[in-house]
Amino acid sequence: MLPVPRGLFDVYALALPRGHGFGEWLPFEAWQSPDENSFAIMTRHAEDDSIGLIIMRRREDSVWTVLREDHVLGSVEAARERAQAALENGAPLEPLPSGVQRRTPLHDLEGREPSKIFSMLFQPSHQNVAWLLNQLYLALPRPDRNWAADCQTENFHTRLWEAQLLASFREQGILVTQPFESPDFRIENREGRAAWVEAVTANPPVRFEPVGARPTRQPAEPAELFFGAAALRFAKTIGNKLQRNYADLEHVQGMPFAIALADFHAPSSMMWSREALMGYLYGISAEKIEIDGELVAVGGEATRLLGASGFPAGLFRTDAQSELSAIIFTNACTLSKFNRLAITAGMPTHGRRYVRYGKMFDPGPHALDGRPFCLDVTSEEYRGLWPQGYEPWCAELEVFHNPFARHPLPHALLPEATHWFEQDGAIDKHAHYPNSILWSGTLILDPRDPMPTYETIPAFVEYLARRRMTQMKKPD
Repeated sequence: MLPVPRGLFDVYALALPRGHGFGEWLPFEAWQSPDENSFAIMTRHAEDDSIGLIIMRRREDSVWTVLREDHVLGSVEAARERAQAALENGAPLEPLPSGVQRRTPLHDLEGREPSKIFSMLFQPSHQNVAWLLNQLYLALPRPDRNWAADCQTENFHTRLWEAQLLASFREQGILVTQPFESPDFRIENREGRAAWVEAVTANPPVRFEPVGARPTRQPAEPAELFFGAAALRFAKTIGNKLQRNYADLEHVQGMPFAIALADFHAPSSMMWSREALMGYLYGISAEKIEIDGELVAVGGEATRLLGASGFPAGLFRTDAQSELSAIIFTNACTLSKFNRLAITAGMPTHGRRYVRYGKMFDPGPHALDGRPFCLDVTSEEYRGLWPQGYEPWCAELEVFHNPFARHPLPHALLPEATHWFEQDGAIDKHAHYPNSILWSGTLILDPRDPMPTYETIPAFVEYLARRRMTQMKKPD
């Protein structure tokens, strides 16, 4: 049997119902069979040091299943011997239980024409993404029958978001199940606090091809940024979900209900649209103005979004939607996120250099802007941004709470997210990770390319675009 590195262990463990939530039984050794179809985790009780063992094996459709979970084994040596016997190379895969749907292989197109973004997963630069996305697909408790087909074709982003949500929840040790067709997820912590989550993506009014699309620019005027087209797109997306009255379903009644939102409404819009979500939810904005020669931040409010529709702003300023407990959001549901997670966890770079740039939250009392950064993803400085030494799934996960919620979403249910909530008449936040990323982009470079700086990023992006166009025009 072969030792399992920490990064690979953390991926495999996402297939467990509670993911990384081992409770008092803490993992300290893990192995896999040479054919990678069997997996064993040795645990030690936090109080009495007793030894436990979890044995997992792939089913015939590659889904992990727990064969046995033993507690209070005699010794570490006894646990290793039992693991050795279970991790037999070439052992038969587990049969599908009666009545369980077989997972369609994610790589099997079954004659379908894949979308360009799915086709990117076959490129060397995105092999890590393909592997990681497949592991999360196999870890979903009960994906719908069209999951693989949707992922391969026009609904790639929707399925990517569901996979990332699963990883984000289970990374926090949350029990994730899919007992009903909707909402998408039921989550519960060890204290028994539970909630329902419906995933949705903000899509463009007119579909566009995301691969190679030129990024949209952040609106220059604060009013347009907070209350303009992006805010209206969020309003319509959330409104469509609210019309389905999930909170009235028998299994949801009396429990917190949240909508999990990721933004794909325009090319690269997630790099700047977070402010539009806050503008729509709370009816607030912020801008920098000069007073007596000094720049200061000034807040603003609005009751309507811009445009002829006159759509109301401030979804969370009244009790009209009290059945909606919160909006869960990320500005990093991207192929780059999956690549960075894999690489910082120890997977190969396949001969590429991955550089992340952007701005982090500045905790200074008079800060008016984020702190710029530009780092090689494999560098110790980048890994050191997080206490675990690698990029977590929850790094950009945010929860915007409805102060009028009839059933508030407990902060403890998503302890590693950043929470926004009303306190003493103002919107406050609590962040689990000290280095919150406000926005970012990721470049995939040839290792021979010079390392850019934050200041040279715009020119560097233009240089890469010109080089890509030149390569495309070369004859075969």
